Amino acid sequence: MRVLIVEDDAVLADALTATLRREGYVADSVASAEQADAALATNEIDLVVLDVGLPGMDGFAWLKRLRSRGGQHGVLVLTARDAVTDRVQGLTLGADDYLAKPFATEELLARVAALARRGRVQRSRVIEHGSLAVDLDRKRATLHGTPLELSPREFTILAYLFSNMGAIVGKDRIAGAVSSWDEHLSPNAVEVHVSRLRAKLQPAGIDIRTVRGLGYLVEPPLHEKP
Repeated sequence: MRVLIVEDDAVLADALTATLRREGYVADSVASAEQADAALATNEIDLVVLDVGLPGMDGFAWLKRLRSRGGQHGVLVLTARDAVTDRVQGLTLGADDYLAKPFATEELLARVAALARRGRVQRSRVIEHGSLAVDLDRKRATLHGTPLELSPREFTILAYLFSNMGAIVGKDRIAGAVSSWDEHLSPNAVEVHVSRLRAKLQPAGIDIRTVRGLGYLVEPPLHEKP
């Protein structure tokens, strides 16, 4: 899941980004509502962690505009404004959750995980393909019930490919979906990771096809094809 942190306190934004990345999320941060608009326009964002006291347009005004435009992104308001009226305003404007500063890291992570389950999570959180099971919540995969040894990067690419089963996804799209802005994952690096995944999946007869000039394709199991 890709998380965008909208927070003008650079120290807090960096700490939140590092914490979420350690938990396996793809996380980036911006410092204003205008930068958040630009990020949403060019990236597939699943969850926004939103401060209210932003320079220029404040977080509540931005949230109101986001919802009025039909934006369905999950939004967790994270702010020092902890009055009941502020909480009611945030939730009324369309926030999915509201957490006051200061906060415990464990609570923040629990709320982010809950929003993940509630949002894109309308579909199953365990993807199955033959003997392969990819558990998106626990961030692990098994073959024939045996844990598959994967690096964090291999798992994120595996999860992305199998979440898009039946669709061709290009290397640039994969890189953009599974890496943060400052990581610069190259198409060649994606190719290396996919090659390693193939070697681990091949014994089970599971194939990640290369579609020349376009990208990679994971065919749905035969019983799921129309």
